[in-house]
Amino acid sequence: MKQFLITAAGVFAGLLIFLIGVPFVLISMAAAAAGPAPTPAKTVLELDLRDPLTDQSAQSVLAGFARRGHSAMSILEGLRRAEKDDRVKGVLIRLPEGGVEPGLADELRLGIRHFRASGKPMIAHSQGLYPSGVVTATYMIGAASDDLWMQPGASFQVTGISNEDLFFKRAFDKFGVHADYEQRYEYKNAVNGYLYDDYTPAHRSAELSWMTSVYTTDIAAAAADRKLDPAVLKATLEAGPYLSDEALDKHLIDHVGQVHEAQAALLKQAGEGAELMDFEDYAHGRAPRERGLGPAVAVIEAEGDIVDGKDGGGNPFSRGSSIYADDIADAFYDAIKAKDVKAIVLRLNSPGGSDTASEEILAAIRAAKAAGKPVVVSMGTYGASGGYWISSEASAIIAEPTTLTGSIGVFGGKFALGDALGRFGVDVRQLSVGGDYAGGFGMGKEFTPAQRAAFSHWMDRIYDNFVQRVAAGRKLSPDRVREIAKGHVWTGAQAKELGLVDQLGGFYDAVAKAKTLAGITGEARLKRMSPSGSPIEAVQKILGVSASSAKTLAAAAWVFGDPRAQGIIDELGQARLRSQGAMVLDPTRVR
Repeated sequence: MKQFLITAAGVFAGLLIFLIGVPFVLISMAAAAAGPAPTPAKTVLELDLRDPLTDQSAQSVLAGFARRGHSAMSILEGLRRAEKDDRVKGVLIRLPEGGVEPGLADELRLGIRHFRASGKPMIAHSQGLYPSGVVTATYMIGAASDDLWMQPGASFQVTGISNEDLFFKRAFDKFGVHADYEQRYEYKNAVNGYLYDDYTPAHRSAELSWMTSVYTTDIAAAAADRKLDPAVLKATLEAGPYLSDEALDKHLIDHVGQVHEAQAALLKQAGEGAELMDFEDYAHGRAPRERGLGPAVAVIEAEGDIVDGKDGGGNPFSRGSSIYADDIADAFYDAIKAKDVKAIVLRLNSPGGSDTASEEILAAIRAAKAAGKPVVVSMGTYGASGGYWISSEASAIIAEPTTLTGSIGVFGGKFALGDALGRFGVDVRQLSVGGDYAGGFGMGKEFTPAQRAAFSHWMDRIYDNFVQRVAAGRKLSPDRVREIAKGHVWTGAQAKELGLVDQLGGFYDAVAKAKTLAGITGEARLKRMSPSGSPIEAVQKILGVSASSAKTLAAAAWVFGDPRAQGIIDELGQARLRSQGAMVLDPTRVR
């Protein structure tokens, strides 16, 4: 009976997978094959930045079905295509109510200005701007358009930038939690919330430094686009908040009107019969296929925390991302082997991560340079800590003025929970063999003096390795690197002055730099070589089946008459099951 129930349960599970999973995948494939609706002869694109916004498109093949959203890279590419598309007559941007990440805002501003240079109109519409996040960056995006509209009665609360941090020290003391961490050095403040109950002088200085730099950059950019004096604009903004009619009187916006009025204004400019089209549908439509066998610039995209290994699991619908060292390194080695690739652009958006994973990717960058293929790093909002470790020896580093970069330092440690758990009758006991350091990261007690000394020496070595890589890559003396390191976060504008980046600009500036370094004249193809999962790998992840099981399901679908299933079978012939091993948390992070 037991075996019968087990068999029955297996059959039932298989039927569910077959009846739900396979049709879903086949429908998804059919939808992708069919593509979006054709672009009307007279089109006004509507770009809604109120949807979730990332730096790069999700690499999962099924992530697009999870929820709507845009990436800066897809927006840039879509705008470049729209500039040359005679069917596109203008663009309407819907602004979010809160802030946009500074580096993303810089990149979008560059894309908007480039689009406007084509002579096509662009309107930005806001239903209100509120003091959430870096709202000055949102205003900067709106200011870059031809006309900035605001809904009647909407709030205009662009008065500056604020940031809050949580400090847990008093709570930890109350409950007996001991945060046993070390930092290299005083500006590496990622764990300050565990160690203190207020900002340290260094922490306060570092935070105010990047905030002031971002604020100054946003004000200067908005003033330039609206042809205002930066000092006057700053004073006017800081005297707020305002309602939309007051903002109009003070020349902070151009029109007060509902979004349908802004749409109508653009459609009228586009001509009789013009239609609105969602920007996401346009951007994800089929771009003209690149022709020719000329030189190519490989584009490798990396966004998120830097971790060891391969992307072998997780939710295939998730837009969340990590930078898996094996996958990114493999992408570089593929670009090295590709004869048509003459240079590589790494689009990077990362606050840091594992030092060993960062070093693996850096080694691949070195290999590309040794093969005669220059590597240019294009930084998004973040290129800090482990992200800067990766970038340090690139042929050139290009950052946005408000990119947060540097943070050359490390931190590591543990929480000692023995006292806290003991208050609830839970006792932590430890056994270990070998050296004293073997039990150092147990949760029960803080480091012993000997363990702390060993750990501290290890941290010093990692920090020195970081400094040496930056010194070698940026052609700075180690002493100079130590002066500007200590975990200090710099904006791109500050980093340029310090010699940590080569140029301020966006993704297409990085492409132009790569072409120059590779000696490419004229046009060069952009060849995307970012790691991404195949459809069948996504099926395996979501259904939890092996490659052979997925092959059986695909074959069954083929028998039932869907020819697209044959493509799955062909792909499965070359697919391999990814490792599902557990990842061990490295107690040290260059973040």
